Amino acid sequence: MEEQATPSLERSYNAADPADFRAIYNETFKLLFTISWRVVNDEEAAEDLVHDSYIKANSKEMVFPSMDDAKFWLIRVVKNASLNYAMRRTREGKAYHKAFYEDTRKIETGEQDVLKEEARKKAVDALNKLPKNLREVLILKEYGDLNYKEIGKILGITEGNVKVRVFRAREKLEKLIGDVDSVSFS
Repeated sequence: MEEQATPSLERSYNAADPADFRAIYNETFKLLFTISWRVVNDEEAAEDLVHDSYIKANSKEMVFPSMDDAKFWLIRVVKNASLNYAMRRTREGKAYHKAFYEDTRKIETGEQDVLKEEARKKAVDALNKLPKNLREVLILKEYGDLNYKEIGKILGITEGNVKVRVFRAREKLEKLIGDVDSVSFS
């Protein structure tokens, strides 16, 4: 039986073309929002950062050879914008706390919600303590639900390097917070 080559259904996408822009938006919004939200932990900011990435692609009249190329470019833009936003917010928060902070928090013992929130904060704090290169791969792997190959393409590194970074990131997290499986990042 003779093997027939299947024609490629991939085509280029022009972010300045309304139909292509809508296709790119529909295909990538949920993933981009999830990645940004996990980095900045603020729904409105995440949505703004994602929309800014679409505006950037549209205003630059970006033409992507395939939908995957559009997705990877947008992930890179959103990831960088989100990390910059989070760092800026952290600096602003530290300055605010240095000038005005009074510890008025009350801990309600026995409350499940409080314990979950503390665990989540501990996980996010530990994640933020990781070096940038390890934090990036872990965010893309755990929150972006991307495979090693896709992460490598986004970051411009080999699939093997991605695996090593994910392993090292999880190892460092375990040292920072103990049993990684017992702490939820969501």
